[in-house]
Amino acid sequence: MGYRGKVAERERARELRAQAWTYAEIVAELGVARSSVSLWVRDVPFDESARAARAGKNRNKGAQNRGPNKLARAKQAEIARLLAEGRERVGELSERDLLVAGAALYAGEGDKADGEVRLANCDPRMIQFFCTWLRRFFDVDEGRLRVRLYLHEGLDLEAAQHFWVGVTGVPLEQFLKPYRAVADPSIRRTKHLMGCPAVCYSCSRTHRMIMGLVSGLLACRVHDPG
Repeated sequence: MGYRGKVAERERARELRAQAWTYAEIVAELGVARSSVSLWVRDVPFDESARAARAGKNRNKGAQNRGPNKLARAKQAEIARLLAEGRERVGELSERDLLVAGAALYAGEGDKADGEVRLANCDPRMIQFFCTWLRRFFDVDEGRLRVRLYLHEGLDLEAAQHFWVGVTGVPLEQFLKPYRAVADPSIRRTKHLMGCPAVCYSCSRTHRMIMGLVSGLLACRVHDPG
């Protein structure tokens, strides 16, 4: 029995060595002497690249099992606290607050060329805010609203279009031909599954009214309490 046991351990040691286990790992796994392991596996090829891959996999697995460390937990707690604090500080928006916030959004993200109101953003909250603002403060002809979607090839166009119909309230028949981008990993690897829409409204007067708000916002003197 003892001899057969040693044979089994020897064969197992050779299997593990072929899988790029180190002597120390095999000794710990089988509970045998290092000298025995050295003798048993001396003719088994050892793949350094496979060993490096195993080491990386084990580190990742260990990190997953450990969960976030103290510093990571502190960071997560601070983020959650500051998000809640930010929502509390902003609170409910008055009509004037909403007007000014929309003007600020357009100042940063909107198209400045005369003739068309246009804003593109991949965040549905931004797009929904903009559409609500545009409809509330301007006399919008719903039939002239358009959406053009930028979406990488290989992603579900139908799903993306229906998603943005729900966000914008613009019917699908008023969507323009989408732009299907070919991904270039050398530039960026992130793909937005629902793409990036541009909400467009062709009306020179409305665009000029918005730019008037932007001009007024940027011309305001900000009181410096210091």
